[in-house]
Amino acid sequence: MHDGHPTSRRAEDHPQLALDEQICLPLYAASRAVTRRYAELLDEVGLTYPQYLTLLALWDSAEPLSVRDLGARLHLDSGTLTPLLKRMEAVGLVTRVRDARDERRVLVSVTDDGWQLRERVADVPQRLAGGMGMTEEQGRALRSLLDTVIDALEDDRTRTR
Repeated sequence: MHDGHPTSRRAEDHPQLALDEQICLPLYAASRAVTRRYAELLDEVGLTYPQYLTLLALWDSAEPLSVRDLGARLHLDSGTLTPLLKRMEAVGLVTRVRDARDERRVLVSVTDDGWQLRERVADVPQRLAGGMGMTEEQGRALRSLLDTVIDALEDDRTRTR
């Protein structure tokens, strides 16, 4: 019986396309599940997940970060990051000022209110990890594998531009 499709529809003809063989689906589902859980935990303090990640990057830094450096740290472009920073500035979590040495650069700093949130979210990583069903060692190994994947794909993307 011919149904108008020029190629076979049998799964065994392309086993590499079997859903259960794909890495993308579990990565996507895990990412969504982790992001959803973070959102639930952060809602208690009025933060969104992207705001939390931004604050983590800023809290890690000994000095204000440029929008460009912050974007690189978060794997976000300025078109995504700038509106996020504007919202965070509007609620008093960060400040943005032009760099006095280079007017093209905008420097982002955490406000006192932003620093106070640090204590309120200090238990979030442990609370999240507690529900993930893995040991601390497995969590570190997963992080290392994901860093390898991200680095390789970012490097490949840069080379193919």
